[in-house]
Amino acid sequence: MFKLNKFVFVTAFLASAYVGAQSAEERGLAIAREVDVRDAGFQDATVDITMYLRDKQGNERARNMRNKIMEVEGDGDKSMIIFDNPGDVKGTAFLSFTHKEGPDDQWLFLPALKRIKKISSSNKAGAFMNSEFAFEDIASQEVEKYTYRFLREDEFEGRKVFVNESDPVDPKSGYSKIDVFVDQERYIPLKVEFYDRGGRHKKTLTLTGYQSYLDKYWRANTWTMENHQTGKSTVLKMNNWTFRNGFSESDFNKNSLSRAK
Repeated sequence: MFKLNKFVFVTAFLASAYVGAQSAEERGLAIAREVDVRDAGFQDATVDITMYLRDKQGNERARNMRNKIMEVEGDGDKSMIIFDNPGDVKGTAFLSFTHKEGPDDQWLFLPALKRIKKISSSNKAGAFMNSEFAFEDIASQEVEKYTYRFLREDEFEGRKVFVNESDPVDPKSGYSKIDVFVDQERYIPLKVEFYDRGGRHKKTLTLTGYQSYLDKYWRANTWTMENHQTGKSTVLKMNNWTFRNGFSESDFNKNSLSRAK
């Protein structure tokens, strides 16, 4: 028993010494990579989403949509969002090809105009469908899109977290930095603070109601994005997650956006 305790003590000491030897940038990158690695391998997924748009007076509008996602080996995820109602947005479809390096490719089909609009990288900071989510928030958050700096250990909602600063590599990002509160046990984000180009705290995303799927992949059932500068907020409620549907490249074709169902 003494030998085992001594081994555990020495191992813990060496691990602590290694962490202490890391720079803030190295530790930040290591945390971001661990978050990414733990979520890799789900292949593809679908989820039903209800989006609630709330103004600063508390008035609320709801929209229903579906999202399908597919992992791409060696690159970022592909995803498609299709709006089902209300009538003024029904048939609107959004397609995103996230890349590990360089600008993402994003298209939006607007049925009222009967045309597909490409979202330019200079517009990635724009609001997605009048919500408090930007186009760049909707894309998968690839590790290569940021540089990192570990800030501190903290606690959020009773859980120990790492607070990790992510600085966008793309100069066209709408953010100067993003602080991510990462659950130390599960390596999932619990809260994300967004700072505008002037360094002012602009938005906070809180992720709650996490559930585990396939005994490995954690998904939050509620995403709440609060805009501190406008007083508006957007809430996404996720339901009916399904994984490994057998999607292929043909399921994410920009030429079929107008026929997406």
